[in-house]
Amino acid sequence: SPAQPRRTCASRRACLVARFNFIYAKERLDAECVLRPCVCDMETVQRIIYVAVVESFRAAKMAFWKIKIGVKDTLALDHCGGAASLECAALDYIACHKDLYDVCCSVQEVICCMNKNPKLPCPGDVDYTAIEPLIRELCSLAFQMQTLTPPLDISFGVDGEVFNNTMYYRSCDSDFSACFVAYHIWPALMENGCVIVKGEVVTKK
Repeated sequence: SPAQPRRTCASRRACLVARFNFIYAKERLDAECVLRPCVCDMETVQRIIYVAVVESFRAAKMAFWKIKIGVKDTLALDHCGGAASLECAALDYIACHKDLYDVCCSVQEVICCMNKNPKLPCPGDVDYTAIEPLIRELCSLAFQMQTLTPPLDISFGVDGEVFNNTMYYRSCDSDFSACFVAYHIWPALMENGCVIVKGEVVTKK
């Protein structure tokens, strides 16, 4: 049935969105608890986790792009349809063969980028491998989100941007009269430029 692939994609999408929400509600807080003993303030803890999310999605998307090129080249040898059907076949193949993705490589790439990030504490002050389980989960999630049509992605936030009520919630310790974002706690989940799940920010004057 032509509707079957659409139902399958919708089901996977719902599961991945739910998984994104669970990471925010549970595993993010677990990571905060891990970092608190070695980081002096909560703002730094939240900044570390936000950067981990952004870098995890970046690394996973890059890995996905490289894998998809190889899969399409292989499938094209026996493929009889057009470019659109080859793209769908490649996405389905990657979604079914999760072992194609070396998540450990992405995790190490994320930690390396965090060690070089000037906005985060020096590697000697904080060992980012402490939140490796969170990074691994985020990389795996971000990779699977790329197999959807359209793919899901996260918003790109910049400190000092104007607060966007359609994209973010304010944290409970925010200044609710402030118009600008001091820093980001969690990104919004996006689909084709539309917000699927709101992120969280801290606003201050």
